[in-house]
Amino acid sequence: MINNLLSNDLVASLYLVSGVFFILGIRGLSSPETARVGNYLSMSGMALAFIVTIFSLNDPSVMNLILILAGISIGGLIGTILSKKVAMTDMPQMVAALNSMGGLSAVLVAWAAFLSPIAFELVSSDGSIKTLSKIEMILGILVGAITFSGSVVAFLKLQGLMKSAPIILPFRHILSIAIIFLIVSCSYLIISGTESSQLLFLAISLLSLLLGLLLIIPIGGADMPVVIAVLNSYSGFAAAIIGFTLSNLALVITGALVGSSGAILSYIMCVAMNRSFFSVIMGGFGDEVGGGAQVKETRPVKIGSADDAAFILKNASSVIIVPGYGMAVARAQNSLKEMVDKLKEMGIKVTYAIHPVAGRMPGHMNVLLAEADVPYDDIYELSEINSDFAQADVAFVIGANDVTNPAAKSDPQSPIFGMPILEVENAKTVLFVKRSLGIGYAGIDNDLFYRENTMMLLDDAKKMSEDISASI
Repeated sequence: MINNLLSNDLVASLYLVSGVFFILGIRGLSSPETARVGNYLSMSGMALAFIVTIFSLNDPSVMNLILILAGISIGGLIGTILSKKVAMTDMPQMVAALNSMGGLSAVLVAWAAFLSPIAFELVSSDGSIKTLSKIEMILGILVGAITFSGSVVAFLKLQGLMKSAPIILPFRHILSIAIIFLIVSCSYLIISGTESSQLLFLAISLLSLLLGLLLIIPIGGADMPVVIAVLNSYSGFAAAIIGFTLSNLALVITGALVGSSGAILSYIMCVAMNRSFFSVIMGGFGDEVGGGAQVKETRPVKIGSADDAAFILKNASSVIIVPGYGMAVARAQNSLKEMVDKLKEMGIKVTYAIHPVAGRMPGHMNVLLAEADVPYDDIYELSEINSDFAQADVAFVIGANDVTNPAAKSDPQSPIFGMPILEVENAKTVLFVKRSLGIGYAGIDNDLFYRENTMMLLDDAKKMSEDISASI
């Protein structure tokens, strides 16, 4: 039986070391070249934190140790299976699900501490729960419940089980303010009272879950990558708050790192999408403008074949590839890489342009291209390459719809108006690979399809890339 085999100073030092591993791990994840090492460092930090926590326990029962090890084993097994089975196209849903689990964990730990304050050493001399502990538990419930319910909505939208368009409820802002007022009122009664009511604590939990729903439901599909980053930040802060409740330094450090890095990423993406960071964290974006009813298009569309595209590409001197979610769904990155290699052998300059929110989560396209061994030096962000489209002979768009839509610049009524886009329309020729002329994830038509310099290649992205490569 383990009985606090480590001194408090040693525990704090080892937790600090694990925190350094986490910091280095996050730093490694900033680049595809070092991402694998970053994952290993983060795993090492978590393993160290777990071992230190086990050996610093005060006389735990054998049954508790068995439950802890069983939980870790079951969770690890599920994680291993999912990591091998979940496709990259479903990774955003996976991240949303993981965020929800982080939020739910915070809620459950807060409830456990509330129901058994003596076991958590949260009782003051008069037998009541310490005021600071009450505040920590309430904050853990609030942030954790919002993260959980918000992540569930994000998962449903990403999975297609709920429509991706914004769901605007009447008087939703007034309702949100009323819920916040009730949460604050219940919190005040709990903190100021000598006896903490379970009914009030339950009310805070339910109201927080409802608030999470109201914050995420009105957000449209085009903004979902930002939602994922924001919810990831929330899950980190929820963990940090619970870390204070448990007096666990490792949880505080880890949660603070995840929360702050998620917040920074959210801010960067808001800048990239011309969104207000404050409106994002308050759930007030995605519905600033209305797209109106969709009108059946009657404009002429130039539709080409793989042979037509191959002829245009072979006669170009510079080509910019713009990958999107359509490439991810079709698993077309390897066939695209093969096509690009053939073009490079002919002396044609080929680069890749990545929009910050291409796909369904931050870095989605970068990971897919890394899978296909695309050189990192060939990949450019929007700010680095946007001005090059005007000099490019061909912009080859493969499944990237909303991030290339000129309506973001020209139509004030569009849901994506103001969002910086990849200005592919400035290229001499635009080759647009898409299954059909259907609307994008934001629920609007793409004016680019009907431009004079655009040729639509209507087919599965992988098959079209293979056919073009064969024709070349």
